[in-house]
Amino acid sequence: MVRNELAASHQPVKSAARTLELVEYLARSGGMHSLRDLHEIFGHPKSSLHALLRTLADAGWVEVDRTGTLYGLGLRALLVGMSYIDGDDAVVSAAGTLNWLAAESTETVHMARLDGRDVVYLATRDASHELRVISRIGHRLPAHATGLGKALLAERSDEELMELLPARLEALTPSTITDRSALLEDLAETRQRGYALDRQENTIGVRCMGIALHTTAGVPRDAVSLSVPIGRIEQGRERELTALLLRAKESIEREGWRTGTAARAAGEDGS
Repeated sequence: MVRNELAASHQPVKSAARTLELVEYLARSGGMHSLRDLHEIFGHPKSSLHALLRTLADAGWVEVDRTGTLYGLGLRALLVGMSYIDGDDAVVSAAGTLNWLAAESTETVHMARLDGRDVVYLATRDASHELRVISRIGHRLPAHATGLGKALLAERSDEELMELLPARLEALTPSTITDRSALLEDLAETRQRGYALDRQENTIGVRCMGIALHTTAGVPRDAVSLSVPIGRIEQGRERELTALLLRAKESIEREGWRTGTAARAAGEDGS
């Protein structure tokens, strides 16, 4: 009863909300920004905005350039972000299988989590070749333009997707699907196929295969993928890689359920 009353009466703390808003903007936009620019974006009084920036800079969340007039995201954000990944049970339990998948396939492996309309990359294993893709740990990309994201979107109903996705989807390459109806058709094929395909929709010259992970109850939020240069997709190669991907999925899900069961048991025992 007390908890419900507290939840009902909860009001956001203005200073905390402004702090989060500012840090998230700096994380999304990148680069350095002047006080004037930030004032125009947020509309907060310059004096309070400057005080907030100096407080964040003193704590390491914001960096200031040599002139003392430009502000960007600080090192503390990276440290906290890496702590999230290092402490995430799903990432930790999948680590061994991700290593195996990268070694067996010789291709780049990614693991990501759905966050709203985007996927956030949680883990990467580089290929033994010279492929360099733009997606790396902590980066955020539109779900509809990635194999990982499409694998997770395919786990949702069309009704949910129509509410989630904007009317016009962002194009990352000329091959990106930008029409919702076309995307729904692609996701229907994904459900039948059992894995998602990114046909140069994220990075030109790269084809990705993604598959959702059922490691917890409810709709999956994590997925794993293989990124392969178009030049190495020979006849039968996709079939071989998806077979490895399916084996990795089974291994990660098995380990995820085992880890989750052990954690729940420990909690019930009070240990």
